[in-house]
Parts: sequence; C-alpha cells; structure tokens
Amino acid sequence: MEFSLSEEQEMLKTMARDFLENECPKTHVREMMEDEVGFSRDLWKKMADVGWLGLVFPEEYGGSGMNFRDLTILCEEMGRALLPGPFLQTVLLVGMPILTAGTEEQKKEYLPKIASGDMVCTLAVLEEDGDFWPDGVQLKATQRGNDYIINGTKLFVNNAKGVDYILVAARTRRATEPGDGITLFLVDMTEWGTYVSPLQTMDQTRPQFEVMFNHVAVPASNIIGELHEGWSVLKEAATKATAALCAEMVGGGEWVLETTVNYAKERIAFGVPIGSFQVIKHKCADMYSDLEYARSLTEWAAETIKDDIPDAQMSVSMAKSYCGDTYKMVCDHGVQIHGGIGFTWDHDMHLYFKRARSSDTAFGDSYYHRELLAQSID
Repeated sequence: MEFSLSEEQEMLKTMARDFLENECPKTHVREMMEDEVGFSRDLWKKMADVGWLGLVFPEEYGGSGMNFRDLTILCEEMGRALLPGPFLQTVLLVGMPILTAGTEEQKKEYLPKIASGDMVCTLAVLEEDGDFWPDGVQLKATQRGNDYIINGTKLFVNNAKGVDYILVAARTRRATEPGDGITLFLVDMTEWGTYVSPLQTMDQTRPQFEVMFNHVAVPASNIIGELHEGWSVLKEAATKATAALCAEMVGGGEWVLETTVNYAKERIAFGVPIGSFQVIKHKCADMYSDLEYARSLTEWAAETIKDDIPDAQMSVSMAKSYCGDTYKMVCDHGVQIHGGIGFTWDHDMHLYFKRARSSDTAFGDSYYHRELLAQSID
C-alpha cells in the first residue's frame, strides 16, 4: 500500500489546518465547554460550506465523492484542534448507515441535509452497562399501526442537546442471537416524549447526555436498514468511526508532541534548556516513535476500509489498541515535561489529556480490541 499523500490530499490537509486554526482556536473550544449544547451551529455551517460534511457522500446526494482515506486526513486535523461537535456521529454513525442501508427516498431526503449542515445527528446505542454490544440494547420499540413506540433510556449520547435527529438502536424482538432483533430508528428530536439530561464526564470538549424516550412515536418509514437487522449496520458504521477516531488521536498526539518539544527548548533549568537533559530527550523520542507507529497503523486501517479489504476489522482493532495507549502515553509525558503548569486549567495540555481518555474508551478500549485480535487469531 502507498501511504504517502497525493497532491490533492496535501491540499486538503493544509486547508483543514488553516481553517481550524482560524475558526476553532482554543478560546472557541473553551467557550463550547461552557455551552450547554457543546458546539457552534455557525462553525458547523462553515464546515458545510467548505464541503466537509458531505466529503464522503456521492455527488448525487450533495457530497464531494471523496474516499475514506481523505476523511481520515480531515479527522486528524480535527483531533489536533480538539474540534467540538458531533462530526463523527453525524457523518459516519448516521450518514453512512443511511448511505449503505437506507432506502433511495431516505438518501435523497437526509444526505443532502447533512451535507449542507441543515441536519445535525448523533447515535444512541449505549445503555446501563455502557458496553457497545448487542446484549446491551434493551430499549424497546413496539409496533402500533404504522408507527413504533419507543420506551427506555440511552446513556453517553454525544451532543444530544443540540442535534436534530438521533439514530436509536432499539430491540424490536427477542431472539437466540443477541444481534438479531435490533432495529435502527431515526428519531426527530422535536417529537414529544424525548428528554435530554447532561452527564458529568471527564472530557468536556465532547459533552455526553442521558436521553429518555417516553412513548415516542416513530413512523416505520424512519427505520434505517431492515427490521430486526440493524446490528450489522451498526457494526460497519462503528468500524469506520473507530478508524476515524484513531486519526483524531494521532492528530491530537502530534499537537502534544510539538507543544512539548517547543516547551523543552524554551524552559530553562540550572542554566540550560530542559530539553538538553537525557531523560527529557528519551521521553520526547518515545512520544515521536510511538506516534509514527500509530500513524502507520491508522493509515493502514483507513486504506483497508477504502479498498473494502476483508481484514478491515482486524486492521482497525490493531490501530485502536495502539492509538489509545499511545495517545494516553503522549499526553502523560506532555503533562510531566511541562511540570506544574501542564496540570493547570489555564494550560491547554489537560484538554488533550482528557480527550485521550475519552477517545480510548469510545468503541472499546485497548484491552477490548486486543481481545478481538486474539479471538481472530484463534
């Protein structure tokens, strides 16, 4: 595989970095941390105007027709900037299921709205046990005429406060196989009976919510994919989102490394820059080398998804298990090298430290994905 960027991809990377430096400085990130919604609709529309929200959608649905590898380049820059907002949720966890499993009418109705920034979405799967697996889906949807009545509670739903639609995984029948009997419903958040409450979580750049559904009526036409067969659609979407999240982690780790190295060159102790001390050199070298491995694994995962290679799930698990550990280690070293200032609220290092923890947990932590790899070998 050729991992080097093409001229077009280099332009995308440069454009994305310039855009985010101007439109999403750390002052904006901190402002959104205090906002109950957690992201800016104005910035969201600007992202739509430059084509990011429809990047991987076909042109016939208002997109740019670019590939998954291109998307991960964009996600890397978003991770570097700590972009607040449900980009992965809207594009990969809702938009892609509509593209791959939705009806033609659903594609024509929803995908152009997502691409234009008029429709912001998120995904609701996790419940009380907090695990992304079919047995964890207990929220019920019962048919009543042409509608389905949804009752139950979803937890850890990203940006639920400010979205227009939530793709909800609900159980529509009991079966021997846990993955059988799960259906995906696109729920309009203006419907009566939806209640959203904020949760206290570590990463304030990605607010999470509890969403309660109390006799919410959803038309059968809002089912994405086949009835009772939504779990396979979810698994495919989660695989793509996990690879994109790995790219985010690489981008965030790159910012931490660059910031730490610059600090080590400027911070004077005992009359010399602390970067001249051997232990600091070793930590920075470890950060750099591990990030290079993480980048290679992420690029491989993105290429396998782009080319629809059967080993895609294995490559994503390898990338996620390594990127999660690496991002946390890089942030740990970054905080330590900065000393006391690295742990203060005024410095931005702690924002990446917390994002590293939440990103490692999302869609299974390093231990979970190493277990998947072990099972695939067996």
